[in-house]
Amino acid sequence: MKNGREVISGGPPAAAAAGLPSPPAGPQRLTLLHDGSLNIQGVTPGDEGSYLCNTSLPDKSTFQARVLLQVASGPENVAVSVRPVTALSNGTLIAFQGSTVTFNCSGSSYPSQQLTWSFRGASSSNDSLASTSGSWLDFRIGDIQPRDQGVYSCMAHNNVSHQAVNKSTQLLVYYVPDRHPECMWAPAQDPSHILFSCSWFGAYPTPTLLWGEDQGEQGAHWKGRVYATEVTDNLTVMMNRSQLFDGQTVRCVAQHPAFDAGKEKSCSFTLKPPFPEGEPLTTALEATSVTLTCTESESIPPSNTTWRKGLQQQDIVPGSKYLLFQDGPLLKLTILNISKDDEGVYFCRSENPLAVRELEVYLTVKTSSVYTGAIIGVFIAALIVGLVVIIAKTVYSSRHRICLGGGFG
Repeated sequence: MKNGREVISGGPPAAAAAGLPSPPAGPQRLTLLHDGSLNIQGVTPGDEGSYLCNTSLPDKSTFQARVLLQVASGPENVAVSVRPVTALSNGTLIAFQGSTVTFNCSGSSYPSQQLTWSFRGASSSNDSLASTSGSWLDFRIGDIQPRDQGVYSCMAHNNVSHQAVNKSTQLLVYYVPDRHPECMWAPAQDPSHILFSCSWFGAYPTPTLLWGEDQGEQGAHWKGRVYATEVTDNLTVMMNRSQLFDGQTVRCVAQHPAFDAGKEKSCSFTLKPPFPEGEPLTTALEATSVTLTCTESESIPPSNTTWRKGLQQQDIVPGSKYLLFQDGPLLKLTILNISKDDEGVYFCRSENPLAVRELEVYLTVKTSSVYTGAIIGVFIAALIVGLVVIIAKTVYSSRHRICLGGGFG
């Protein structure tokens, strides 16, 4: 009997023995076995209840046994969703640093269940994040960070049958540094070559770096000629003079999935050839010293500037004759104890990977005799002028006598 109502019998029903109508036959899925056991096929929640087994023994005594049947089902239809995210081809989910991510889990169990979200990451083993006894459970992470990267699992647990279903998903957090890439240059062994280097550390996953040349007006997307590109956080490219020109903009572009469409970070150089400046003509007195100056501050990349002598452009070696001094873009050449042999042309030579430019300076050396003659000439001229002044003054002071015919006496 179930809940006071007969469901199946192994002998004449008690109602028939009393002359009452027989209850309807039990469902086919109920079977009374020879040992008195009740077998129920395809148990449903409707089979739940209190069952009483009433047995008549040969000595006409009776035996009763009561069983409480509780039906449990599930968990089933367990599903998880995470948003907003991007899914990779292998099912891994991607969120971007700083975004707000919502996790939802749902399922059904009878008569009750427990839903639990847990997290396993690099610094945690299996932390419980949220739990409920309802049919759905969600929680939110605001301003998600790289430390939130890991495996998120939702477990649905039937409180009666203790059956459990677990759904897991891996979440990656992509991020980029706030700064732009860093562009640098380094001289090569050949002065007509240059090594451009670009680094952008601190992005996950590894970014794609690109070295190229700007072409046309730049809009939302970079446009230009590509020299090199690679998935790396440090990219170098060697370029030579034939690839470089005045006004050329060489740019390193960092590309990353965390950037919005049309957003990129970059650094660049606008190249300029050298332009040395200084006085083209200099005069010095023999046996003295003279300093030639040259300034070069325009070139990008910076040029290598040197002083050279003569049409053959002989290298000038510092020593007892020459002193070289450099202060930033200013390069000075001091020539000691000048002689006629030092007269001639000197070159301030500046070279960077774009070009070679030269400032030509002509040094004239004058001997001391030339200056002595000039000094004597000046002295005689001054003496003559002085005599004229004295005579004029004397005449002026005696003008009344001259006019009366007395003369100078």
